[in-house]
Amino acid sequence: MAGVSAGAGKSTFAKNLGNRLDIPVYHLDAHYWKAGWVERDPQEFREKQQRLVAEDTWIIEGNYASSMEIRLREADTFIYLELPLRVCIYRVLKRWIQNCGKTRPDMAEGCREKMDKEFLKFIVTTYAARKQAMRQRAIDFQASGENRKSIILQSQKQIDGFFQ
Repeated sequence: MAGVSAGAGKSTFAKNLGNRLDIPVYHLDAHYWKAGWVERDPQEFREKQQRLVAEDTWIIEGNYASSMEIRLREADTFIYLELPLRVCIYRVLKRWIQNCGKTRPDMAEGCREKMDKEFLKFIVTTYAARKQAMRQRAIDFQASGENRKSIILQSQKQIDGFFQ
């Protein structure tokens, strides 16, 4: 599953879905980052994902477009959260305040919650292009086979309705 931006609700959605379906959930941020916000070697990150998708059942949440083909090749469902930019920014700031100085459960050990101007700028300046690219990815995924389904959720009301 993927989202238009940080703050779209990917981690929370994946956790809730995993709990309901009794399927293991993997948060890509926890596999990409090493302690102290050190990026993992790209090949090592790809190999980790290949091991995850080799399992019988899984929910993997995170964008990481450079390696998304690994996950999509083995997936049967692609869930894409496309919440408005203002909602994503609000949630990122709220998450930062709530977790300041702590490591979230969906992050790698030793990656304490942080916030900086560059991260906020990244969210704002890449939102529109990512929205277009991810929506197309969802469309292409569903068209790639009769047993493949894309689900696009664009509001908290739709997310709540999905779980109903």
